[in-house]
Amino acid sequence: MGQPAAPLTERNYVAPLVLVTSLFFLWALGVNLNDVLIPHLKKAFHLTDFRSSLIQTAFFGGYFLAALPAGRIMERIGYKRGIVLGLLIGAMGTILFVPAASVRVYGFFLFALFVMACGQSFLEVGANPYVIILGPPGSSERRLNLAQSFNSVGAALTPGIGAAFILTNEEYSPAQLAAMTPRQIEAYQIAEASTVRGPYLAITCVFLLVALMIYFARLPEIHEPSDSKTPDTSQPRWSAVLAHPRLGKGVIAPFFYVGAQVGVASFIIRFVQHTSPGTSEKLAANYLKFHLLGFMIGRFAGSAVMKIISAPRLLSIFAAGALISILLAISTSGLAPIWAVVFIGFFHSIMFPTIFALSIKGLGSYTKRGSSLLVMSIIGGAMIPALMGYISDASSIQRAFIVPLACYVYVLYFALRGYRPGAVDQARGTVPVGVEAR
Repeated sequence: MGQPAAPLTERNYVAPLVLVTSLFFLWALGVNLNDVLIPHLKKAFHLTDFRSSLIQTAFFGGYFLAALPAGRIMERIGYKRGIVLGLLIGAMGTILFVPAASVRVYGFFLFALFVMACGQSFLEVGANPYVIILGPPGSSERRLNLAQSFNSVGAALTPGIGAAFILTNEEYSPAQLAAMTPRQIEAYQIAEASTVRGPYLAITCVFLLVALMIYFARLPEIHEPSDSKTPDTSQPRWSAVLAHPRLGKGVIAPFFYVGAQVGVASFIIRFVQHTSPGTSEKLAANYLKFHLLGFMIGRFAGSAVMKIISAPRLLSIFAAGALISILLAISTSGLAPIWAVVFIGFFHSIMFPTIFALSIKGLGSYTKRGSSLLVMSIIGGAMIPALMGYISDASSIQRAFIVPLACYVYVLYFALRGYRPGAVDQARGTVPVGVEAR
């Protein structure tokens, strides 16, 4: 307190930071369209809540499986070429939506999402630590939160895109479907499946365009600094990476946070329709828009407030806010639970970039592998929504929101104590200036 805040970045890093920040906007489209795909494909293929949640399982399973290879590959080819490779893999996944819509096989959609997520895993592994090292260590959390703010802009725009181009007003009750002929049902399924072609074809073009821009851009290949006690090798040992207690606790935090974020957003439309019977999916999608608008506002506001409030303290405040909101969502009725779920979006906003920056700080030559582990922990986005879907089928969607409540408890613990450097970090001299070592 009382010391001037570190500058956001250095003059020679402004252009690379702007270009890499554009990636955060881009992958928001892929992640957040899943929240529209879940109710849409649930209706088109007559799925249960559990089966529809497999969309997130396939997507975040791709993140998990690709993260470790992404880190190893980037150790060999660098951030720039690794990011370009990720964009090309992502484009392969999005173009697969065209044949998936033609054959109308649910498993084909899941495979396309899996391939797309593998590419986005490369982007996450590369872009997050790259933003962290594009400037002074003292402003790394603020810099990553600002970059992630543009991810939230994409997140806020995506439901509108999905509602306009994917969702339809054609909804039939089980009784109406039973009265339809097989030909009518087939025509209905063809119409519903075909709506995904246009949006994902457009995303393919954007992936390829950004890949070209990155390829021809002059991005500095920055090597992470290392201290004298930490050997700077091209093949860092996993035992040394995992010896950092702060990283170990940090890897658990994104598992719970991403699981809660994805689980809440995935079922907002279903949650609204459950707590307010008779609401159409298009109208319910408006609450998803408000949820993600709050997410965007929180990101920009959080990045600004970090100039005066430390990142761990702000993370603890937002985690407590999410806990209170989720308690209201599961214990009240009427409009109160709906708006409580909407406000959770605001409290989600700073969690991932702050957890990421606090966990990876001071890793030196182990940064790429530490980043891989943190991205692998995003597998929570595959498991927790599936658990929520299972509970919803067995009980109710409102009761399923007990699962993210447990997730916020761990995030609050990490914000209060888990982020603090352990004895190993201090002994190795990896506690950067300005980080509390309590």
